[in-house]
Amino acid sequence: MFSKFVLPAAILLAVLGIWEGAVYLSNIKHFILPPPSKIIVTLYVERGQLLQHSLVTLQEMVFGFALAISIGIPLAILMFEFPVLEKAFYPYVIGSQTVPVFAIAPLLVLWLGFGIASKVVMAAIIVFFAIVLNTLDGLKSTDPDTVNLFRILRASRWQILWKVRLPSALPFIFSGAKIGISISTIGAVIGEWVGASEGLGFLMLYANAQFQTSLVFAAIFCLTLLGLSLFALMTLLERFAMPWRRHQDKISDVR
Repeated sequence: MFSKFVLPAAILLAVLGIWEGAVYLSNIKHFILPPPSKIIVTLYVERGQLLQHSLVTLQEMVFGFALAISIGIPLAILMFEFPVLEKAFYPYVIGSQTVPVFAIAPLLVLWLGFGIASKVVMAAIIVFFAIVLNTLDGLKSTDPDTVNLFRILRASRWQILWKVRLPSALPFIFSGAKIGISISTIGAVIGEWVGASEGLGFLMLYANAQFQTSLVFAAIFCLTLLGLSLFALMTLLERFAMPWRRHQDKISDVR
């Protein structure tokens, strides 16, 4: 309990205290670096505006993540089941992460417009790599003895996939999903920076142009909160999907 909650909270409070003191002792202008107290006030005063833009960005993140999942997991299964497809698509999966996202975002806005579609695709591209790679690694890590046992029992190829390989790959899939849902903020915000009229990325650009630095930090806080909340939700889903992991976690906590 101490290492999970109390220690991180103490570190956060210490950092905020040092930050607050450094701003006032150094007499730094608030439009350059606002103290945490001013950011907290901004969060309260601008809560309506922040909530409105947060819901837009959250929608882009969730839809982008869902798109990446719906394409990434089936593609990883096909790549595993048919090695020729792995050889054909694997370089492109890797290549999707080597192109700078800022280079893709203007093209997506040009092709898909300034609406939500370009931001959803941008978020999906960011998440896609983690989903495909982790799912593929999970399918490959299945215990070969268990697979051979099912083959002896004359299970079909798809029965082995459904009853052995996919359950075995679940920890890998959820690891990729937790990484993906956390970094989906990057794709959504970059898409909003390139072209949008709403969303936290748009709000950050607007506030920065108006020298409202505390509002920029407030938007960053909201982005962080969105990422952490979605990560926690994915962790909760993982516990329900893999109940046997709860027992392992309890043993780890005792140790």
